[in-house]
Amino acid sequence: MDHLTLTTYRDRHPAWRLLASPHAPLVASFLYRVFVAPNVRLTSEADLAEMLEDELFALREQLGADAYPKAATDYLNDWCAPDKGWLRKFYKPGTDEAQFDLTPATEKAIAWLVSLTERPFVGTESRLLTLFALLEQISTGSEADPAKRLEELRRKRDEIDAEIGRVLSGDVPLMDDTAIKDRFLQFQQLARELLSDFRQVEHNFRQLDRSVREKIALWDGSKGALLDEVMGERDAIGDSDQGRSFRAFWDFLMSSRRQEELSARLDQILGLPAVVALNPEPRTRRVHHDWLEAGEHTQRTVAQLSQQLRRFLDDRAFQENRRILELLHGIETKALALRDMPPAGDVIRLDEMGADIALPQERPLFALHAKPRLAELVLEDGDNDIDTARLFDQHVVDKTRLRQALRQALRQQSQISLRALLETQPLQQGLAELVTWLELAHAGSRGLDGLRATVDDDVQEIVEWAMQDSDGSTVRRRARMPRVIFAR
Repeated sequence: MDHLTLTTYRDRHPAWRLLASPHAPLVASFLYRVFVAPNVRLTSEADLAEMLEDELFALREQLGADAYPKAATDYLNDWCAPDKGWLRKFYKPGTDEAQFDLTPATEKAIAWLVSLTERPFVGTESRLLTLFALLEQISTGSEADPAKRLEELRRKRDEIDAEIGRVLSGDVPLMDDTAIKDRFLQFQQLARELLSDFRQVEHNFRQLDRSVREKIALWDGSKGALLDEVMGERDAIGDSDQGRSFRAFWDFLMSSRRQEELSARLDQILGLPAVVALNPEPRTRRVHHDWLEAGEHTQRTVAQLSQQLRRFLDDRAFQENRRILELLHGIETKALALRDMPPAGDVIRLDEMGADIALPQERPLFALHAKPRLAELVLEDGDNDIDTARLFDQHVVDKTRLRQALRQALRQQSQISLRALLETQPLQQGLAELVTWLELAHAGSRGLDGLRATVDDDVQEIVEWAMQDSDGSTVRRRARMPRVIFAR
């Protein structure tokens, strides 16, 4: 924390640059709403640009047309530029659509801004107990003397036996509301910090992967020596403190028994009156699912290094593409040399991303269009009476009613299919209401609208409903559709 280090941070660290930016309110509020609050890891460029365009339109309505004059895509490209580093822009393998994700520095800046808000209750007892518990775990886990370990275990057993005796005698001590609020707020804070740590762990693994790729690009020795070097790097990633800690966390969370235990405890605790009074975040009920989703992204990042190694170990592909690899090697070497000092201005300008080819045989032959002649007739009123009531007989599906029905069903079970839901909540407005259910499922699959849904295209289901025909008779309609599963 010396002057020189802080000066360097102010000039180069993305978090500091974000806080000092004149557009910090826009960047922080928008990225918090899109990425942090719903725990979204990846968002396509089209979806993110559309959401930012809506945000800019609303701000211009409030602040004037001159506020934030650039387009949404220009702001996104500016935020992921090397001099900003607030977003990470990349392409998934096999796709040509850009994806965006937060950088760890941006999440740190947003977390600091969130901490500026006044908290109505600041608990200290739970933190002190957590510190004592951690010290006890370290002391017990590092004790090599069996006698002392047995002595500690017997002490804990005596305390448990004494507590069992008090409960059997009718003395059941309960926590007061203050203690419950203290511990729940501590849990909520640690849960949010854990989600933030995942993005930092993923970033660190990505940096290790990048260093290995650079080593492969710049290697001029034998292939065997390179493989030995790369394998050592791969083992170092898995055997590092960060790698072992993440693997232990993942093994713990992947246990189905642990997941069921977490779900049961969260349902019990969130129903306590003291916790309900705190108005906890809606995503707290499924925070362990967010941990799993974040962990899966980290696992995919680690797997990218193994894919790179497998491609390199494919001798046949290496021989067939040797000339291509030599050209790419030269490009990568020059790119790495120019990474820290990019040339100013436009390096090359492309008018089109592809050739616009128009074949002569594709051009249609000229066809003479006959001009219609309108007879000079006087229009007269007809005698038929037209019922205009049908123009105003429109049905609007109430999405709020559907969301309430879905939440009521998810209170009784962790997940439910759309077909099972419609058995208890039949369609009242026919096909229009079914399409609205599919719209909610689409929003839930993207983590929007506070919903969570999955569409299984491999399983087809039949949905039936009854409706009134034009003559007043009741008819049955059927629709075949993929299985839709809603979850809390």
